[in-house]
Amino acid sequence: ELRWLDQVTWMEGKASKSQRLYYRLRLITIVGAVTVPALVALNTLDGWAGNAAQIGSWVVSLVVAVSAAVEGFFQFGQRWRNYRSTAERLKAEGWLYFELAGPYASADGSHNDMYQTFVSRVEEQIQKDVDSYIVEVATEKQRPTGVS
Repeated sequence: ELRWLDQVTWMEGKASKSQRLYYRLRLITIVGAVTVPALVALNTLDGWAGNAAQIGSWVVSLVVAVSAAVEGFFQFGQRWRNYRSTAERLKAEGWLYFELAGPYASADGSHNDMYQTFVSRVEEQIQKDVDSYIVEVATEKQRPTGVS
């Protein structure tokens, strides 16, 4: 039960952190990408305004590229979805166990009788999370052959 609670708490924390990072990086990328064309249009101005627009275009473009690259490398969006789905599955499993419902329901069942089933099902969920993480998050996505 303590392992279950520890995993739920850990997954919740990781999901929240990944979501915040994902939203921040995506927001920077979106706002920056919308701002660059406006700055480029101002590049035609003479004097300091044109120079400032050129420098601003360069800086914002760089920030957008870095933000998109960092999110693409760390895949915070995919991590967030992976942690969140596992946390929710673990919570649902815990509630079924605590209420002796679903796979834990039986006419004469008690929490002690169902404990081994609970442990086994929680460990299955944790293993599924590890497998999913390896396949969906940690492995580098391969481009199809011939795509540049």
